[in-house]
Amino acid sequence: MSQLVFIVFQDNDDSRYLAEAVMEDNPHAEIQHQPALIRIQAEKRLVINRETMEEKLGRDWDVQEMLVNVISIGGNVDEDDDHFILEWK
Repeated sequence: MSQLVFIVFQDNDDSRYLAEAVMEDNPHAEIQHQPALIRIQAEKRLVINRETMEEKLGRDWDVQEMLVNVISIGGNVDEDDDHFILEWK
């Protein structure tokens, strides 16, 4: 049985950096660009790392900044100052 987790962002400049960082940290993930949105999905687990986003942006980044651009999430969320993790438990 497939256990895909996913996150969907509005398609804007910030989300493009997010998508690039997520794909770097999750090479097993699939990305779909659709009109006005970016969907990233993976089997069982996706991790968004603060450190990777800071490298992409060239500035400090708070994990919660991402939530402004989120349209939808599928999976259980585990969040702290350094990571945003989606997984099925």
